Amino acid sequence: MNTVNESGKAPTPAPVARPRGALLSNWAAELRILLVAMLLATYFQIVNHDFLLSNASLVNLTQFIAPVAIIAFGEIMLMIGGDIDLSAGMVFAFASFMMVFANDAGAPMWLAVIAGLVAAAIIGIVNGAVTVYLRLPSFVTTLGTLFLINGITLTLSRGVPVATPGTPEFAAVMGSWGYSEILWTIVLGLIMHVLLRHTRWGLHTQAAGANSLGASEAGIHVNRLRIGNFILAAVLAGFTGILEGFRITSIDPQAGSNQIMFLAVAAAVIGGTPLSGGSGTIVGGLIGAAVLGILNDGFTLIGINAFTFNIILGAAILAAMIFNIHVGRIRRKGAK
Repeated sequence: MNTVNESGKAPTPAPVARPRGALLSNWAAELRILLVAMLLATYFQIVNHDFLLSNASLVNLTQFIAPVAIIAFGEIMLMIGGDIDLSAGMVFAFASFMMVFANDAGAPMWLAVIAGLVAAAIIGIVNGAVTVYLRLPSFVTTLGTLFLINGITLTLSRGVPVATPGTPEFAAVMGSWGYSEILWTIVLGLIMHVLLRHTRWGLHTQAAGANSLGASEAGIHVNRLRIGNFILAAVLAGFTGILEGFRITSIDPQAGSNQIMFLAVAAAVIGGTPLSGGSGTIVGGLIGAAVLGILNDGFTLIGINAFTFNIILGAAILAAMIFNIHVGRIRRKGAK
């Protein structure tokens, strides 16, 4: 129960403490995923010597990893709190077109990018508010906005791709240079890691995901956290779509779609974030995206078709979920 101090105000909730053993366990999980990524990379390098030594192959690899990882960062924050955003792939395209419309209206490119991100944030607010205040499952809410946003984007664009605006210099920073997307990914990954592990927002998100009622009674604003994480996930999805628009020099109303969203969720799950909430790491999501990228690029180089990639992807998700569930049960038994 909340208590009230002499000034009549509720005390500020103390940060959630993380036992040393839990920290070591998290790092051990990430190291296991990293080992898998290294073994896969070694195998594909042995089979095809151009896998890591060719600049073109490295660029392709990073350009697969970057968008999946950035969207995964937002999904991880939601999944830790027990939510998910199925509309991320549609926000991907929606934010890009809002950027183009703002630029066509006379806004400079930097302001047009901000306009696209604001449009994405509005979608996040809608997702969060409907989920929290109308008490709908986030799966249902974002499934609805998935189709809604896709319809709006197709209507406004008339289903026709447009050229990405901006100067070559601005485009290079925003994605057209081969390694710019992965640099954005690293920077955003560091920011998100600090947010999740070293700020009250992140620690309270983990506490709310593990025990929402207990966190609320401890004075944590659970609803505010959930809405904020929906906004964060939508903005990251929109920013990813803008980066990809600059990379491929055109913006397609069907870009992103459900494929990028499901890959991001898969990266989060492979990286150790359970769908049941309560735990997860940004670094794990980044490594999970790297595992998917290595599999995709490696299969392409050795001539295995995309259907096989989907088989391996499905098996990897199932294996990761089974592993996470059993590890969770072992930890709970050990805590008793």
